[in-house]
Amino acid sequence: MRLYLTIKIWKEGKNYIAYCPELEVASQGRNLEHAFKRIKEALEGFLEETKKMGTLEEILEKAGFVRKKNKWQAPIISISPLEIKI
Repeated sequence: MRLYLTIKIWKEGKNYIAYCPELEVASQGRNLEHAFKRIKEALEGFLEETKKMGTLEEILEKAGFVRKKNKWQAPIISISPLEIKI
């Protein structure tokens, strides 16, 4: 099974935070590459464990994924900058 996910990475203090909004999984690393590696590992572990537990499909459905002909279509997520004056 292949899933196409969104990863957002930003710097917070000395670390980089990596976040996957579709599955609400986060991780961190000392640089961009490390943060990306760690979020990938976190997502793979999360998905493998939910598959072993038999809850993967339920979790994907609750996260907004739709099953179409043996493939899971991710929910559409838009991440855009927004400036607001206050």
